[in-house]
Amino acid sequence: MDKDSAEKRIPELRKIIEYHNRRYYQQDAPEISDVEYDRLMRELQELETLYRDDELATSPTQRVGAVPLSRFASFNHPQAMLSLANAFSSEEILDFDQRIRRLSKMDKMDYVAEPKLDGLAVNLIYENGLFIRGATRGDGTTGEDVTQNLKTISSLPLTMKRMVQYPVPEFIEVRGEVYMERQPFSKLNHRREEEGEEPFANPRNAAAGSLRQLDPKITARRPLNIFLYGIGSVRGISFNRHWEILQALATWGFPVSPLIVQASDIAACISYFEYIGSIRPDLPYEIDGVVLKVNDLVAQEILGNVSRSPRWALACKFPAAQANTVIKDIIVQVGRTGTLTPVAVMEPVNVGGVMVSRATLHNEDEILKKDVRIGDTVVIQRAGDVIPEVVQVILIKRTGREKEFRMPHRCPECGSEIVRLDGEVAHRCVNLSCPAQIKEHIRHFSSRGAMDIEGLGEKVSAQLFDAKLINDPADLYFLAKNQLLKLDRQAEKSVQKLLDAIERSKTPPLDKFIFALGIRHVGERTAKLLAGHFGSMENLMQADVTELTLLNEIGPEIAQSIVEFFAEDKNRKVMEKFRRAGVSPQIKVSSSNAVLHGKSFVFTGTMESMGRNEAKTLVENLGGSIHSSVTSKTSYVVAGSEPGSKLDKARAQGVSVISEEEFLKLVDR
Repeated sequence: MDKDSAEKRIPELRKIIEYHNRRYYQQDAPEISDVEYDRLMRELQELETLYRDDELATSPTQRVGAVPLSRFASFNHPQAMLSLANAFSSEEILDFDQRIRRLSKMDKMDYVAEPKLDGLAVNLIYENGLFIRGATRGDGTTGEDVTQNLKTISSLPLTMKRMVQYPVPEFIEVRGEVYMERQPFSKLNHRREEEGEEPFANPRNAAAGSLRQLDPKITARRPLNIFLYGIGSVRGISFNRHWEILQALATWGFPVSPLIVQASDIAACISYFEYIGSIRPDLPYEIDGVVLKVNDLVAQEILGNVSRSPRWALACKFPAAQANTVIKDIIVQVGRTGTLTPVAVMEPVNVGGVMVSRATLHNEDEILKKDVRIGDTVVIQRAGDVIPEVVQVILIKRTGREKEFRMPHRCPECGSEIVRLDGEVAHRCVNLSCPAQIKEHIRHFSSRGAMDIEGLGEKVSAQLFDAKLINDPADLYFLAKNQLLKLDRQAEKSVQKLLDAIERSKTPPLDKFIFALGIRHVGERTAKLLAGHFGSMENLMQADVTELTLLNEIGPEIAQSIVEFFAEDKNRKVMEKFRRAGVSPQIKVSSSNAVLHGKSFVFTGTMESMGRNEAKTLVENLGGSIHSSVTSKTSYVVAGSEPGSKLDKARAQGVSVISEEEFLKLVDR
């Protein structure tokens, strides 16, 4: 590129990158992939190297992230939180090693290698072992004070453990990454969709959005976790190597990734990069690469920093799980709350080892924002277990024959009117008798988190509805064996198994039954809150808005939704049918005398004697609690066959690990 072209392109790139910095760091709503962002940043860096100008000091290449949001108090980091230079191949990793050995004048360099979590970077201040303040990275110099929200993360110690080997310093900055595991993220999104809220795009956005809530109570309800991986300024203790810092952090009680290793040379680093890439799909959380750090702290000091990143560290990025394909059609699906969701039907393509032919487009606003049209060639991505989504349209591939999409005015399932309420992004079918809603409602009612009726999946429930054997969930309890045997592909053994499962579900925990009803805005947590307060369905059905809003965490919108649900004549008739069928929800009696009162459990691996959901119910009925991640406060980690990384984390933190057999003895089974 000649100088004239570069002088036009440089300010253009700076403007584009600043825009995407705000979308990523401030709004937690990125519009482009990390790969595309890195490509733009590299182009700008290369042009600025060739053609320096007077605006270089304010260029995004010289800064980290974006300025902090004004709604939070600002926090000045005692030591700047820098970004990392990127590498995308083994060759670039080798170049990094050669460069730092040349600059440090050392023949050999050893490293610490760690997974690069896809979360939100934070800085934590501890004074004499007590957590004082915490902030986001922000622009690297100034972040957002999110102290109260950080305190809600159960795995983050508020007090450092005092150990002889590593005395607690009088002051220390601890750096880490707040993240959300895949399974809790999927559950959170499922709950948001059921309650009529827009789902998060990915775990990183969910973690960032959760930590930036103005109300810490909302953050506390989100399944956040944290790994700590380094320090900034420190007084009262000194270290020689980065590995020693990590050992000290773990000793003080901080959660440190069990996958971090020492690497004797750059060849070991490349082997680690390849290994972590191979186990990446099996990890419980999202990672987008590996970070390499020079182990020797004196060597780090010699190497120093360059603009926005240290010379002694490198982020080695994995290839994105993305692919290009063509959108053949956009169809609309109707959920159980009547929400219409546009879905792209695409030419099948392999994304991250999985064949993908459909991707959610979320809502009409999302389609208009990305300007997605039928016939477009698009970039799609699939991160872990997240539903495939359209990242962006490849505009250069447009032919002019593409068709714009508009949300239908009538429900594609029942033909009823479609409405969009003020302040909502969702379009909804207002017909409570819409077949699609009823099918989804029945599927939800029988799902694991609700009534847990084994054998009553999506296909069987749709088959029962289409055969006019059921029209609502209560009808399930009046099914006869001879009716089911007349259905296609229903043998006597499977029919009896289904009937037995339905019979067993007649005495569910009250909170599970409330959740199963599918009341808008009432997720699993709210259902537990309602069950604990009202104690019976009769009391809940008689509650008014005033009484409901007296409960902590129940706002006017949720209260109104509950009251309207039970005021609906059709719903009251269904409740009466449940009563006649003998469905009798049970309230769990919490007692300090319960066998597992105050005990917390984490399960890893496969249980042989029972399913994970059955084990969860058993623990909760005995006064215990189930968690998805291991912390220093975890009472027991139950290790089944083929346990995952939670077992290593438990051992590293000194948490008691028991076998399935020991667990059964504990619960007297």
